[in-house]
Amino acid sequence: MKYLLKLLIFCICTASFTNCKDNKTIETQKEKWVQLFNGENLDDWIIKIKGYPLNENVHNTFRVENGLLKVSYDGYDKFNAAYGHVFYKQPFSSYKLRLQYRFIGKQLSDGEGWATRNSGVMVHSQTPESMNLDQDFPVSVEVQLLGGLKEGESRPTANLCTPGTHVILNNELLTAHCISSSSDTFYGDQWVNLEVTVIKDSLIMHKVNGTEVLSYSKPVIGGEYNTLLERKGELLKSGYISLQSESHPVEFKNIEILELDFK
Repeated sequence: MKYLLKLLIFCICTASFTNCKDNKTIETQKEKWVQLFNGENLDDWIIKIKGYPLNENVHNTFRVENGLLKVSYDGYDKFNAAYGHVFYKQPFSSYKLRLQYRFIGKQLSDGEGWATRNSGVMVHSQTPESMNLDQDFPVSVEVQLLGGLKEGESRPTANLCTPGTHVILNNELLTAHCISSSSDTFYGDQWVNLEVTVIKDSLIMHKVNGTEVLSYSKPVIGGEYNTLLERKGELLKSGYISLQSESHPVEFKNIEILELDFK
């Protein structure tokens, strides 16, 4: 019943602005998943690490090994707050994104406590070219990825963080920087399946291992970490996708997208 109610609300909310053709639109698109990561190189990706120019992959932070996109720190002595992001080369508006991720190894010794077993997938992000040299995070909506730290202690994943943005959650403007999802906690180095549905500024939904854990709408520029001051108050209807580096090693694979035709 909960699923059917959400589906009904989704259809009502989208019908007014999408001019949806019919139900088979999404059904036919199910066959059009496209690999964003080819498992061989980062030719289609743009790197931005805090304190360094665009595409300077300092210490080979982002690398491809054995078909995996890895965030690695074996070349670092210290992290020095060098937060990084690797962006797919083009923006998207309405789509489903899915991938698998896992945390491995140990965090760098000077990484922030909150960054232990912590990464993220940024959606509706500003362009990598528009980021300042010393900017921590792109203005975006972050699907925060967390791993469990201690057995028995809850630490859900696919949470929401809002660097330079606000969203509408439960019909209210959310100004808190992060909010937890309803997901389980995942320990060790197990692979976790993430799926994110993005429909312009109308809906963003997080799923973990096939289960919906969070949904919200109306991402708008503003608040903490906003570097796009001239665009404050602008609704985000499209943007870039990026993967994050925050001082703990993490691996990604099977990164693919299904674009949806909502006009």
